[in-house]
Amino acid sequence: MDLKNVEIFCSIADTGNLTETARRRNATAMTISRRLAQLESDLGVRLFQRTTRAVALTSEGEAFLPYARMMLEAEESAKSLFNGETQGASGILRVTSASEFGKRYLLPLLPALMEANPALRVELNLSDSLVDIVGQGYDMALRLAPLKDSTLIAHRLANNPRILCAAPGYLARFGQPASLNDLAQHRCLKISGVAHWMFEQQGQVVNCPVSGRFSCSSVEGVRDMCVAGIGIAQLTLLDIRDELRSGELVEISLTDAARHALAVWALLPTRRYMPYRVTLLLQALKEALRDGSGLMQRVSG
Repeated sequence: MDLKNVEIFCSIADTGNLTETARRRNATAMTISRRLAQLESDLGVRLFQRTTRAVALTSEGEAFLPYARMMLEAEESAKSLFNGETQGASGILRVTSASEFGKRYLLPLLPALMEANPALRVELNLSDSLVDIVGQGYDMALRLAPLKDSTLIAHRLANNPRILCAAPGYLARFGQPASLNDLAQHRCLKISGVAHWMFEQQGQVVNCPVSGRFSCSSVEGVRDMCVAGIGIAQLTLLDIRDELRSGELVEISLTDAARHALAVWALLPTRRYMPYRVTLLLQALKEALRDGSGLMQRVSG
């Protein structure tokens, strides 16, 4: 099939409008419509439902979209192999990440990555909402929650358990809880909407109800209050890695419960071809998160 037609198909999917696609490509709406019709004829399916104002992907169009993007990415990567001006990663790297993780660990990697790869562009979505990465054309999603969608390729980047923590000053004033029951006597700092803290007992997850003096919609707010000595918090290792290193926070170990195991995952669309830009970002993330392996062992011990 004609890759120009595939490119136009992807553009229409992005804009949802034939006229806007024509404007962006400096072509007529008739030319765009004719090329789309040719691609549909080649595939033998209808890719869009058309109205007078907009177009919408059919189920066949949604199924074809990730393969269309893959074909364009493969063509771009192949051309870059023989172009001295664009060697390295190129194209648009579209990533969605859990908000706090993205701010702390992903954003700091991007300046050096983009400086070393001048032909690379990045579109970053920081959101804690679930995103359809195939349907919306993302190269990668970075998530901390347990995986539920088996249609995606998952790469474990690092262990990231939930850790009970407090500032040394708080523990000096109020003492250290020894068991789950002791938490009821302490000032707990919670993420908004979280009614239970999660632990493990003999390999099983247990929920411990907590009521706190302070709650906040962001991890950053809870962490700052914890560092200030206002109370005890349960945050993930990567949420507080720097504070554990500096001694601003310390881990609290309980006699009757252990950390709740979590991990950081990179989710990729189900496809064999992985653009070089995705490989580069995966390598950079693994290296950045590997810096915490020594800390993980010390805190665990």
